[in-house]
Amino acid sequence: MTTPASSTTNTGRLADAAGRLLTASQNRSPAAPVRDLLGDDIAAAYAVQQELTRQREAAGAVIVGRKIGLTSPAVQQQLGVDQPDFGVLFGDMDMSGQPLVPISRLLQPKAEAEVAFVLSQDLATGSLDQAHVRAAVGYAAAAIEIVDSRIANWDISISDTIADNASSGLFVLAGQRLTLEEFEPRAVTMQMFADGALVSEGTGQACLGDPLNALTWLARTARDFGQPLRAGQVVLSGALGPMVTVVPGGTIWADIGPLGQVTATFSEDDS
Repeated sequence: MTTPASSTTNTGRLADAAGRLLTASQNRSPAAPVRDLLGDDIAAAYAVQQELTRQREAAGAVIVGRKIGLTSPAVQQQLGVDQPDFGVLFGDMDMSGQPLVPISRLLQPKAEAEVAFVLSQDLATGSLDQAHVRAAVGYAAAAIEIVDSRIANWDISISDTIADNASSGLFVLAGQRLTLEEFEPRAVTMQMFADGALVSEGTGQACLGDPLNALTWLARTARDFGQPLRAGQVVLSGALGPMVTVVPGGTIWADIGPLGQVTATFSEDDS
């Protein structure tokens, strides 16, 4: 795994890319893609993500987990990559239990239904094979990830989305919890509805063949980056079906088989 430190991209270009994304977020105005600064240098894109993460932590944000993206082979092919990507989840992104998801926190939101894993053990040493990773999962829950992009019109390449924290936004976890002794993630079926209309369907196998495959990839990759997964962290494993656009005042809910239902209702406006 190539680490961000090995990137040959000019430091000034990394700073410019980070600045462009930060300004877009602060001004709530999507920016031009950053691939003009980063090219297709994945290591450089992660370096930008890490710089923005450092700035958020310095401002008091707390990391509570990770999200995995690009778990669909079709999306990987579209962006010309052969692996997933990941971003960071912060505590203030968790909208679980909130009556309304504030649309003011978002620029160009879309929703995905996913399996969320919550770890009971660190994944920092050892083989990190699927058996090891499986044993580290405390429980799983149905999740809606509200993805977002600081890049105008979702005009993203692989370097754009990685730099932009894997196009992260907010997330909602259902209250029901199951252990991996109680269900198999790859076997779940998903239906997602927007204001009562069926808008997305899929299965656990749509996520790299098994959401646990995605978690195993992340465990190894996060360790390679020197930021291993820790007990208590949440991992959003990747979409089980197509994402859909979020509208102000709308309600998105998903049924993920044995994990039950998860709902996100959005505020009417951005006031």
